[in-house]
Amino acid sequence: MANARSLKTPGTKRRRICFVTGTRAEFGLMRTTLCAIRDHPSLILQIIATGMHLSAAHGRSVNTIRKAGWKVDATVAWPTSDEEQNAVQTGRAMAGIAAALGRLETDIVLVVGDRVEAFAAAAAGHIGGHIVAHVHGGDRALGQVDDSLRHAITKLAHIHFPATKQSAQRIKKLGEDPWRIHLVGSPGIDDIADQAEKAPTNLGRFALVLLHPTDTDEAVEQKCAKLVLTCVRQIGFDNVVIIYPNNDPGSAGIIGCWKKDVKNEIVFRDTQRPRFLALLRDATVLIGNSSSGIIEAASFGTPVVDIGPRQQGRQRSANVVNVPFAKSKIAGELRRIWNQGKPIRSKVKNIYGSNGAGGRIAEALAMTHIDSTQRRKLIAY
Repeated sequence: MANARSLKTPGTKRRRICFVTGTRAEFGLMRTTLCAIRDHPSLILQIIATGMHLSAAHGRSVNTIRKAGWKVDATVAWPTSDEEQNAVQTGRAMAGIAAALGRLETDIVLVVGDRVEAFAAAAAGHIGGHIVAHVHGGDRALGQVDDSLRHAITKLAHIHFPATKQSAQRIKKLGEDPWRIHLVGSPGIDDIADQAEKAPTNLGRFALVLLHPTDTDEAVEQKCAKLVLTCVRQIGFDNVVIIYPNNDPGSAGIIGCWKKDVKNEIVFRDTQRPRFLALLRDATVLIGNSSSGIIEAASFGTPVVDIGPRQQGRQRSANVVNVPFAKSKIAGELRRIWNQGKPIRSKVKNIYGSNGAGGRIAEALAMTHIDSTQRRKLIAY
């Protein structure tokens, strides 16, 4: 949807693009975009890490980012996932991010998705006089406050990178100028097969469990996690692999279940993108409510049992089946996929695209002409 007005060649000064990241999942999803920005002759990549990247309970994934060779230019503390304190911490983090963007002399703030970290960065960037670019705007996903935050970020953003035509149309309906909108696909599925570890996981016919909170009540979330674990154990998988949740309010309940009730299951607090993609590729089924089941899994043909309302409203490929938190429904879908020990696979086209989104995003960031027309927004109707 971008037109020529937004693609004028900028000046010779290299443009500073700062990606603000709060979770391992979004960092992995944006990897090809970050590589393309880093390697672009007109751009300089900056990274601010916040949120669960700094949480010891979630594996302190900022260390993983650094070990992978990325420079983290700043960190901003986000010390709690408690519901009552989440708004307070969001405000504090917004101030920290704003200060960091000023020190780094950032030109464009890059955010993805719908999380509170992205919202804090978008608000800090917009109010601070920076250009804000938003990846995966226009999607729908109920989450906890996710859907509202995603569309709020859209209204704060100056440049939009939707993944699907439907999302691009939704952004336009929100009153955004068509020339701001660049339909690029999802960077999360760029070179996805090549990004995964080549060696097989050697776990047999295994279930991959990735459950995030949908309720802020930790007791409710612990009960949901126990239900999922009970259903998975009934099927007969050779192995069960569990990955820790994100740091949304309520996540401590899920973690409490994994600590208390796990017996022979394999548990990861954190896992690097290549290993995670290999697990997703080789899994008999992905169970839970992760966005990776919506976006990436179809590229591998991995069936997904999406549980509960967290991803409600999102476009999905035919490999995804949604069920409520009900034992009969979850177990029924798992048995169908297990197929008496001869697991079925999905042969579907991934609606989020195929390849090249990261490069398209980097090129648009380099070519977008920054002026008062770009900075000052007026609703289009």
